[in-house]
Amino acid sequence: MAATCNTHRIQVALYQPEIPGNTGNIIRLCANTGSQLHLIRPLGFELEDAKLRRAGLDYREWADIVVHDTYDAFRKATQAPLVAFTTHATRSCFDRTYEGSEI
Repeated sequence: MAATCNTHRIQVALYQPEIPGNTGNIIRLCANTGSQLHLIRPLGFELEDAKLRRAGLDYREWADIVVHDTYDAFRKATQAPLVAFTTHATRSCFDRTYEGSEI
């Protein structure tokens, strides 16, 4: 897993992910797009979980994944502007322009 954070490409952060299948799909997405993935502990599964491997199709070796022990450690390591998504948003995610340095 990568030890440094790259702010010159799209980055994805998952805060305390619980579902291995969803995380595996995001690992595959990041591997195929060259995006860096940040996983913020605690994780609801082991990184060696069979469901994670199945969903990620063993793309972990091609994905740039950084695991952070806490949210504070994540923010200290990245220091990039955050863009958060929720199903409760009042604006569409397509109503803005994204910068390469945002997470």
